Amino acid sequence: MKKPVIGITIGDPSGVGPEISLMALENKEVLESCAPVLYGDSAVIERAAAIVGAKREVLLLDDPGQAKEGKINLISLGAPERPYEFAKVQGECGRAAFAYIKKAIEDAMAQKIDAVVTGPINKEALNAGGINYSGHTEIFADLTKTKDYAMLLTGGGIRVIHVSTHVALREACDRATKERVGTVIRLADSSARGLGVKNPRIAAAGLNPHSGEGGLFGREEIEEIIPAIEEARAAGLDVTGPVPPDTVFVKLLNGDFDIVVAMYHDQGHIPLKLTDFMGGVNITVGLPIIRTSVDHGTAYGKAGKGTADESSMVAALRAAVQLALNR
Repeated sequence: MKKPVIGITIGDPSGVGPEISLMALENKEVLESCAPVLYGDSAVIERAAAIVGAKREVLLLDDPGQAKEGKINLISLGAPERPYEFAKVQGECGRAAFAYIKKAIEDAMAQKIDAVVTGPINKEALNAGGINYSGHTEIFADLTKTKDYAMLLTGGGIRVIHVSTHVALREACDRATKERVGTVIRLADSSARGLGVKNPRIAAAGLNPHSGEGGLFGREEIEEIIPAIEEARAAGLDVTGPVPPDTVFVKLLNGDFDIVVAMYHDQGHIPLKLTDFMGGVNITVGLPIIRTSVDHGTAYGKAGKGTADESSMVAALRAAVQLALNR
């Protein structure tokens, strides 16, 4: 079977992204399962290679199809525009990170690569560079013109997909509508199947303490979440809920469910990061292309030191390969 071609965007040059990207390319499992192609800049990669001790030759590509085994295959985009510092928010690094992402998305949409795996970016640097997005998920949704999408995290025995992510908590409550919850339940089912679960058992978490306690602590469960669950069940999906959010992940880890629908960012992120902080994977589901990512930030405290942990990048590559093969 032909190996899937996986594009890796190296992230913000001033963070650990370039280092963990190169370190992941030394992983035997990665090299045996896919043909990795980096999206970044030759100067950034050469600097990172010296830090992590990468010895293989950098091969500059015009097209991902030119990738060769045994090389560091690189689409070089000539960014950032000027010298940069490690561990510092810089607009030019935000612009560079966006350029890498944009090119990889274009190649994935053109079916030149089978999936995109993203290194960490800094949202402040992104906006300082005039790129006004709140994160990777929103960039991918916008550039692929995708309306219905969601963030899914996997790691530590947990799969969790989110109704809302990068918004204020007050707004997150308003976003837990019947329509949106129903969409995310459907995305939970399809994405779990893509990850190898044949008949996904879905738990929809409550929004309020004790899932609202019959309306005593809020009516979102009664008016929005339960109707979405009932509609999904009528369509043949195996979904339970609303399950109180303080117990839903215990039940998931005990094997009662395969995936949880979380109602907002921290409800899903906290348990995942407690169980597998460095090995978690972020997947944007609902896109016309495959996108997985490390589930950590730029880790400025380790940037430029060669001490970063590539575990999450390796896990993201593993998930991308699985999704590509299943698709």
